[in-house]
Amino acid sequence: MMKLKFYNVIFLFIFIGFFSCSESGTGIYKNITGKAGEVVVVISKQSWEGDPGTVIRETLAQPHVALPQDEPVFDIINIPHDAFKDIFKSTRNIIQTDISSNTEEEGIVFKDNIWAYPQATVQINAKSAAGFVEIFNENKEKILSYFLAAEKGRLTMNYDKHHEKGILNTLERDFGVSIKVPPGFRIMAQKNYFMWMQYDTPEIFQGILLYTFPYVSDSAFTINYQLMVRDSIMKANVPGPTEGSYMSTEKSIDQLTSFTRLNGNYANEMRGLWRVENDFMGGPYISLAVLDAAGQRVVAAFAYVYAPGKDKRNLLRQVEAMVYSLKFNNQTENDKLNRQIDFEVNIEG
Repeated sequence: MMKLKFYNVIFLFIFIGFFSCSESGTGIYKNITGKAGEVVVVISKQSWEGDPGTVIRETLAQPHVALPQDEPVFDIINIPHDAFKDIFKSTRNIIQTDISSNTEEEGIVFKDNIWAYPQATVQINAKSAAGFVEIFNENKEKILSYFLAAEKGRLTMNYDKHHEKGILNTLERDFGVSIKVPPGFRIMAQKNYFMWMQYDTPEIFQGILLYTFPYVSDSAFTINYQLMVRDSIMKANVPGPTEGSYMSTEKSIDQLTSFTRLNGNYANEMRGLWRVENDFMGGPYISLAVLDAAGQRVVAAFAYVYAPGKDKRNLLRQVEAMVYSLKFNNQTENDKLNRQIDFEVNIEG
């Protein structure tokens, strides 16, 4: 059984820097190639079929959490060393291996933008298969987080350049926050405490519900309270396709929750599944609730995907990058208060 749990490391990427701020495709760099969510592993056939390949697959291809069907965290493409030509060198995510008794120095190196931009690469050197397994296991959380950060960073850079300006202006004016969503999103509904944004095609929906509620105590960040507020807001504001139907949180599975800081503000992330009561729609979600200490409120962004019969991992990562672009207009005031706050929350309540 795999020992690594994806949700235990989902926040580690926040602390790992991964790219410079130069423009894509400028200087000596090519633009990256390959599909989102792919990792190329340069490794011999013998090692891939042995223990080194096993630990790589158990980590990078483990099931992604909180999806309605099994999908790997990453799609892995393994190629032998002699096939690692220019066509592969511009791939977005690369692991290179050197497993040989002639290896001079064992260890691991993380390096960005070797052959393309924005690229994430890992070099692992070991004198034996057992040595490789030991090095990889010691660093597997960092490896996973590094590639997750790279995937999110690429999306963030794209949304920074290309976003729906009308929605951004409305959020800044009416809610005192900014979230960058790509062109094609539209406002479905809006109230003084709530806005529903959605992108839809005949095959998929991607949406974000932004809502605020007063912060009166740390109970605002407990799981039960967060679910109560969210479900009451969705019931009142997000109707389903049939009469009497409405959006809600799927309670048959546990919500996965973690606490962190976003731009220095206390925040909690939750992952799970949503459903439509009295209908058959559903899918994965990620939510982020952030303390606006200066405004004495909590700002929550609930992002969801509906894509029946389709893979949802990359669609969910797209809306995840959107909600993590959340910023407060009054961040300077929050910075002053955050330095004074020593915040602890009991998430069981």
